[in-house]
Amino acid sequence: MRPAPPLPTAAAALALALLLCLSLSPAADAHNITRILAKHPEFSTFNHYLTITHLAAEINRRLTITVLAVDNAAMNAILDKHLSVGTLKNVLSLHVLVDYFGTKKLHQISNGTTLTSTMFQATGAAAGTAGYVNITDLKGGKVGFGAEDNGSDLNAVFVKSVDEIPYNISVLHISQVLTSPEAEAPTPSPSNLNITAILSKQGCKSFADLISASGALKTFDDNLEGGLTIFCASDAAVSAFMPKYKNLTNAQKVSFVLYHGVPVYQSLQMLKSNNGVMNTLATDGASKYDFTIQNDGEDVKLKTKVVTATITGTVIDQDPLIVYKIDKVLQPRELFKAAAGDAPAPPAADSPEGDSADQTADSNGVGGGVLSGPRVVVGVVLSLCLSVVFL
Repeated sequence: MRPAPPLPTAAAALALALLLCLSLSPAADAHNITRILAKHPEFSTFNHYLTITHLAAEINRRLTITVLAVDNAAMNAILDKHLSVGTLKNVLSLHVLVDYFGTKKLHQISNGTTLTSTMFQATGAAAGTAGYVNITDLKGGKVGFGAEDNGSDLNAVFVKSVDEIPYNISVLHISQVLTSPEAEAPTPSPSNLNITAILSKQGCKSFADLISASGALKTFDDNLEGGLTIFCASDAAVSAFMPKYKNLTNAQKVSFVLYHGVPVYQSLQMLKSNNGVMNTLATDGASKYDFTIQNDGEDVKLKTKVVTATITGTVIDQDPLIVYKIDKVLQPRELFKAAAGDAPAPPAADSPEGDSADQTADSNGVGGGVLSGPRVVVGVVLSLCLSVVFL
């Protein structure tokens, strides 16, 4: 049998363009917890506090998730305790399981009971097994839920399924708020957070010392109330950088330290979904002092044109403050030379024949006409695709 002839150049280009188009289109199974719950007024209070605590945004960015929703009447029990927003976030994050549990799976649990991790545990705020939830298939078709640090007391039961997008998101109605001593423990208010003390205890003492010595601490403290993200370099990274740091003027030292802070709370999921240029506490008009956030597989990298650092862990995640540990000191291009690979490429020499290079490329199309070139086919299809995606 003779092999099938290869696709013509223009057809191959069209196929490639369509493939790119599909990759740009929104995922069919994308979910929005706010919209899902908005269809059910009985969960309006729960929905409201998911937004207030920033949990809604994090839920929307996760691919596999289960939300244990409680109705307005059940929410009154936790609101009557007058918890701070930070503590309330811990309680609600205990109701977000980082695994998919649809109605069918609830009744097919191996050995009838299981422990599953929650967003409370994933943040690192929960000690030991406090961030785990016990799910047990009970007699009579009931399913019980309870926080593991509450003596495995199954204080809530499954009521009904609110919405399910298989293996993406499941929203289940449970009877009561899960009680957990760890989640309900008071969290310090922003004004009581000691940034340098927090950093010093988590392997960032050298960077904490730079914040204090440079006089930049007040600026960090002043931004706590409105939200603050700090990227702290490890002690080893700071130690290796000190020869360069000592050559900076006092004003430059302040800008360098402030370059490691962003005046807004940015969870890891927010960073992953908001790749691009980010301003810092050092940004001041023409003095950009910005860097680029970019995903690299599961890693999140910070690119400054001088160096590329990787987030290696979370020191603290306590809205409105979040601190990440990074493997390298961030060096702004305003103070240090750009890496050779980031230098702008020299302009191409003018062709003595004007646009002859483009003319040659276009002539490879069938008949050499203006509309027959494969590049034009790709351009037209992608233009139509983008117009649909961003409507």
